[in-house]
Amino acid sequence: MINKRILIKNLLAHNDESSFYDKKRQLNLHTREGKAKFLKHICALSNSNPMNNSYIVVGVEDQDNTIVGDDFFDDSRIQNLVNAYLENPPKIQYENIPFPNLPKDKVIGLVTIKPKSNTSYFKKGIHTIPANSIFIRRGSNTTPVEGEIEKNYQNTETVIGIENNSRNSIEYTLDGVIDFMNLRHKDMSPKYKVFKELFVICWAGIAKKSRDKTYLSRVDIELINEQIKLFYSAQDVVEITFDEDTFTIIEYVPLGLNDKTSYYPLEKQTIHFHDNGYYKIEREMLFQPPEFNKKMLFHIYNANIALLNKLQKGLSLGKREEKDLENLPSTFMICYLNGFEEAKQKLIDAKVLLKPFNHVYLSFKEALRILRKMKYDVQ
Repeated sequence: MINKRILIKNLLAHNDESSFYDKKRQLNLHTREGKAKFLKHICALSNSNPMNNSYIVVGVEDQDNTIVGDDFFDDSRIQNLVNAYLENPPKIQYENIPFPNLPKDKVIGLVTIKPKSNTSYFKKGIHTIPANSIFIRRGSNTTPVEGEIEKNYQNTETVIGIENNSRNSIEYTLDGVIDFMNLRHKDMSPKYKVFKELFVICWAGIAKKSRDKTYLSRVDIELINEQIKLFYSAQDVVEITFDEDTFTIIEYVPLGLNDKTSYYPLEKQTIHFHDNGYYKIEREMLFQPPEFNKKMLFHIYNANIALLNKLQKGLSLGKREEKDLENLPSTFMICYLNGFEEAKQKLIDAKVLLKPFNHVYLSFKEALRILRKMKYDVQ
């Protein structure tokens, strides 16, 4: 079993970016340009490594390999983006890896691109990349090629060596459990569960009751063996259940207007543990958007637009407007879910204006994370 934190350190220590791994400060999948760049690197790494895994490390400074971290990104539907644009798409996996020196809400992202012998290419264009484009890696550069490409097998031994040197141990597992339970989350009633005498899951959160049901908020859930953060949210609430073979997380999203908030089930994530040392994660979307009065939403939507206009002009806000600003990300999300198609883009465009307000910006990131889960936009 590979300890992903050690794997990242070994990748960064091996050498500069190469034909089997790339590093990024952050991913920007909200724009067509950002999606195009990401897809280009996936295509190139897949074509350059037909017999071994290749990797993209996210949250690292390009110049000196400083680990700075990025936001938690839990979108399993990132595979849909790859499938939508690439012919012969590789199977990819995005994992969030906590590091001790990072804040609680920051992780290093690890994209694993599984080996695939068939050549990947763009079946339709995006941004400046035309259809039928093929990319490969030459050293640290991603470059376009034409026609058939010659398969490269020279990385296989190197990558397998790096992965073997990143294997977990009892010491790493125990250190991870102690760190989670006694240091990082000692004030949040942390718990752990061992599955199949091999897998250890730790979780922590603050219990809260709503309408006779208990939820956990500010939740952190980690699979300690592989140093993977399975779930993290500073705002949303979850319900956790488990038996001897499975661990289930049901995520709820708080939605409401005029300070009337209800919790709606968003997604069910079940981890199945097997006796042979493998596990499988299944996800099921549960969300049914609540419907609100359109006339009231139209009034709220226009009020939010006016609020953003005041921020853009540098005008001060009144007490009521400050309260409305706190609710702006969630109300824009509600508007979008009730047919205001432009509300999502308005929210994305407001990023720079909301960033100085820490609590509001946190709500902004949570709203985008939820919208990404509901429907990954590949247009």
